Amino acid sequence: MKALKVIISGGGTGGHIFPAISIADKFKELNPDNKILFVGAEGKMEMEKVPAAGYEIKALPIVGIQRKLSLKNIIKNISLIFKIFKSLRKAKNIIRDFQPDIVIGVGGFASAPILWEASSANIPCLIQEQNGFAGLANRILGKRVNKICVAYESMQKFFPADKIVLTGNPIRKEFVNGLSDKVKTEAIEYYKLSPEKKHIFVVGGSLGSRTLNEAVKRWILENSNKTSDIELIWQCGKHYKSEIDEWLEKVAENTNIEHIRHFDFIQRMDFCYAASDLIISRSGASTVSELAAIHKAVIFVPSPNVAEDHQTHNAMALVSEGAAEIVKDEQAYSELMTKAVFLLNDEEKLSTMRRNIAKFAKVNASLDIVKEAYKLLDNERL
Repeated sequence: MKALKVIISGGGTGGHIFPAISIADKFKELNPDNKILFVGAEGKMEMEKVPAAGYEIKALPIVGIQRKLSLKNIIKNISLIFKIFKSLRKAKNIIRDFQPDIVIGVGGFASAPILWEASSANIPCLIQEQNGFAGLANRILGKRVNKICVAYESMQKFFPADKIVLTGNPIRKEFVNGLSDKVKTEAIEYYKLSPEKKHIFVVGGSLGSRTLNEAVKRWILENSNKTSDIELIWQCGKHYKSEIDEWLEKVAENTNIEHIRHFDFIQRMDFCYAASDLIISRSGASTVSELAAIHKAVIFVPSPNVAEDHQTHNAMALVSEGAAEIVKDEQAYSELMTKAVFLLNDEEKLSTMRRNIAKFAKVNASLDIVKEAYKLLDNERL
């Protein structure tokens, strides 16, 4: 296949970055001579994660719009205007210097300037929209780009129908083929878990979630005098780790916490997924796609702090088909762990959820997106 020069732009969160890297990896797998350049936002996590994956990245001084009304945010939004123009100039220079054959946007505010400039220069452009509710930038850009790869049905309410292709979201390669019993056995040994007990994995993202952490703390206290037949793996987040450490040390004097494994960040996510009978998670697009690929029962607690309530839309696409359960953020403290324990004792319901979520799995998304890129360029078709 002909070698291409590809710009992939976006980021801000792992939910944008890891799919972008998956797409880049697929381009390199198909032709090692493909040249990939990432474009991200200054100071955001893509500036660390992308080079760690072996790719070059350029930074734009772009920031996101502040949606909450306050004097401070008004000032920030005024300064945003100047950063947009500065980012557009830099994006134009990046395109001039790199001369891409195609530009791909994966979401996050960093993708807007580069896609705007590329489409203005008649360079083929593709958007990968990960969520069930399209963000403002992508809704605007959807009118300018050539193709839009989506993960959910009924996205024509956001984009021109003739540009839409249902591909799913790219997932990390360790989840493409599911998780074997061998991985589960290794995970049980790694975390020193009991194979006879049930296991819940609570994950609030790399930064953590106070909502999920408080719900777990309440459950620990309420079960302090009971012999637990449940073991819990808990990613509490780096922002909360020291606080949780101190709390656990304090309550350990009168509370059994031997069934708790807590971490600020988990590198072997495959181990945690494999060991778990039930997962409690936020419902970012990439997380939803990975859980579908590995056929796991999940309770989603959508974050209320994301633009346009994306996570609720992502979760409800599965909940409406009996593929997951949902607990609202404001109800999590009082209801989440009770619901989780109830589900763990209903194996028939868990099995149904696993079967139903498997129907949402699209494990070849990265390849399908790259196919669409080649089709846009009228190159060799896969």
